[in-house]
Amino acid sequence: MATPTKFLNLPSLVLLFRILILLLSHRASGAGGIASDTLNNGGNITDGETTLVSAGGSFTMGFFSPGGAPSKRYLGIWFTASGADSVYWVANHDTPLTTTSGVLVLSSGGSLRLLNVSGQTTWSSNTTGVSASPSTVAQLLDSGNLVVQEQSSGRILWQSFDHPSNTMLAGMKFGKNLKTGAEWSLTSWRATNDPATGEYRRVMDIKGLPDIVTWQGNVKKYRSGPWNGLWFSGVPDMDSDFKLFSVQMVDSADEVSYALNATAGTPSTRMVLDEAGRMQVLVWFPTSRVWRSYPWVPRDVCDEYASCGAFGFCNVDTASIPLCSCVEGFSPVNQSQWSSGGCRRDVQLECGSNGTAGADRFMVVKGVKLPDTDKATVDTSATLEQCKERCLANCSCVAYAPADIRGDGGGSGCVMWKDSIVDVRYIENGQDLYLRLAKSESARNRKNVAKAVLPVMASVLVLMAAATGVVWVCKRRVKRRNRDILKKAILGYSNAPNELGDENIELPFVSFGEIAAATNNFSEENMLGRGGFGKVYKGTLGQNIEVAIKRLGQGSGQGAEEFRNEVVLIAKLQHRNLVRLLGCCIHGDEKLLIYEYLPNKSLDFFIFDATNKYLLDWSTRFKIIKGISRGLLYLHQDSRLTIIHRDLKPSNILLDADMNPKISDFGMARIFGGNQLEANTNRVVGTYGYMSPEYAMDGAFSVKSDTYGFGVIVLEIISGLKITLTHYRGFPNLLAYAWSLWMDGKAMDLVDSSLAKSCSRTEALRCIQIGLLCVQDNPNYRPLMSSVVTMLENESTTLSVPKQPVYFSYAGAQGTAAENTSGSMNNMTLTTVLEGR
Repeated sequence: MATPTKFLNLPSLVLLFRILILLLSHRASGAGGIASDTLNNGGNITDGETTLVSAGGSFTMGFFSPGGAPSKRYLGIWFTASGADSVYWVANHDTPLTTTSGVLVLSSGGSLRLLNVSGQTTWSSNTTGVSASPSTVAQLLDSGNLVVQEQSSGRILWQSFDHPSNTMLAGMKFGKNLKTGAEWSLTSWRATNDPATGEYRRVMDIKGLPDIVTWQGNVKKYRSGPWNGLWFSGVPDMDSDFKLFSVQMVDSADEVSYALNATAGTPSTRMVLDEAGRMQVLVWFPTSRVWRSYPWVPRDVCDEYASCGAFGFCNVDTASIPLCSCVEGFSPVNQSQWSSGGCRRDVQLECGSNGTAGADRFMVVKGVKLPDTDKATVDTSATLEQCKERCLANCSCVAYAPADIRGDGGGSGCVMWKDSIVDVRYIENGQDLYLRLAKSESARNRKNVAKAVLPVMASVLVLMAAATGVVWVCKRRVKRRNRDILKKAILGYSNAPNELGDENIELPFVSFGEIAAATNNFSEENMLGRGGFGKVYKGTLGQNIEVAIKRLGQGSGQGAEEFRNEVVLIAKLQHRNLVRLLGCCIHGDEKLLIYEYLPNKSLDFFIFDATNKYLLDWSTRFKIIKGISRGLLYLHQDSRLTIIHRDLKPSNILLDADMNPKISDFGMARIFGGNQLEANTNRVVGTYGYMSPEYAMDGAFSVKSDTYGFGVIVLEIISGLKITLTHYRGFPNLLAYAWSLWMDGKAMDLVDSSLAKSCSRTEALRCIQIGLLCVQDNPNYRPLMSSVVTMLENESTTLSVPKQPVYFSYAGAQGTAAENTSGSMNNMTLTTVLEGR
């Protein structure tokens, strides 16, 4: 009987006592295998037996093994729908358990402790020093945040959101607490199946202006660019392309941080710093039960830190290799070693030689990500002019820029760089950088230019003298001829450059003075409407020819490329369902387009107005639907080149005197040649709600992108409801509402009440089904416009059954994706609803 006495030695008794306490506390917590969101004081979670599940069911906390290997066990939190493959927080990432006997306990002191089979603590929340009451609990919230708090006071003692792993969720902070020294940052995993600390860290750099930096060990790999009041300067698409979250930035004496707040209806989304140092946006699609990955940053080789060295500028859009270049006044140090050599000045600053700082000048470098501000001087209270004066007065200052681009006047605040600048790239919607050059550099350039130009000018003067008389005669003839062309409503010849081939664009150019006179100097009485890219006026040219004149706003974002699109495309397109362009004007910064005048305005003027909608009976609406489809078929298939409109919406469908639809506004259109069927872009343009999922999220567009927009318009014409309606009858948007009615066999409930007496049930149901076919998630499932025209024209054509669409809702977003906003709040959301019966 000596064996039991020998077995029950002191260490064994201690271990047995601990196990008994854990078992008793487990029973006392009431877990019993039943999922709860709360761990009470003294309660526990046991591997293989219990978990915590947030009240809404979205998140689960428990034990898991990456890749299914039980030799390493971790305590983590994941998205319930996709299981442990979507772990976003790990407690013991560097100290895995080797058995399935792990236990998480909430001690009486308010500390979470992870115990191994021997009862040793392998991880702790380190809150033992905080005074805690008996009412302290650990709770997994619906946000995904695990908090230890006092129930009586609500005081939070510890939370997992303060200790991120490799993932950022909505509601998390990213940055630094300047009072406590705490840091909210991301650390990559060692591998996809190994949550141990990896090579990469993503942190908030608060030297100079706030900047987000990715480090690989001690090497800086990527920098987002400094915060400019609206976005981080190297990621301007934070304010336009990526809209699952709104951005909240805090820059105060106590804290420098930003948070991503999910907008209403946003699906499960996470931002992950992967093992290669890339930030990926992952969105959960419940219908297909997959996470779709959308790479965010870095985007290309120009995002690699300091890839072009000091004073070097990287341009991913250049046709040359390497992508690095020097600006005016600089030359490369070594063409083969850009990252170490960069660029050097051709002429040294005057300040450096004779102390006359005022002799230097500044050159504006437009559209860049601002240089690294680690060694820059920042004064948020200074004006831009003061910034210039201070830089000139400092011999070591080489460049300056506004610290905040909000407001008018080019921005406010001052950031100045000394000695050199590094990590600059050209980027769409980039900022202005004022780079310092010697005054003699300017004189040298003018002298070189003069040497090259003088011989040419001598020849030009001779030719000009001979041509003066010819020009005077031709000018009168051209003016008379253009007016005759407008009067007859046909196209003349302008000999303007075009992208459709060697033929000239047959389009008259009209003087700005004639247009100003035709519109009564652009009076409010002549204004027909306004859009994201300017205003449209009614005018009279020639012999009482009524026209519509589109005046592009100077700050609208529609520049030379969009203007050229309009001129090149519409002048070459001839179809009864496309608007006709009659002429154009370029006068300084002014760009104007002259269209045929259509008296009935645009489609949205009727279908979304409580009174005007009664003017469109069913036969008229059906005619409009078929007309739009024929116009798109011409663009996609019957014209010489395939043309993708990319901005279909009711306001871009104009109506003539007989209510025939005409597609307008080709500023965003793209041309495909040969057998090209699809393309990608880094600049997503168009209007929220009408953009297809693959285009809005990935920048991939094709003829099927237009098909999606057509489907949305069809459902709007039938229902009189806008796609952007918010929570209409409990649904996030029109697509969700239409899909639910169709699945429930109540599709006719979608039809606008104004059509009650005129509607054809057969035609309406057919149009609804076609609309749903056109807005399917997968572009391969959407029909071509040739098939759509056949389905609309021939009732005997059998329609396929549509699949559930992905529902985009755009709460509060009324503009185009190309528009700039005055704030940094992004309002696009992507939502899905459960499939119908």
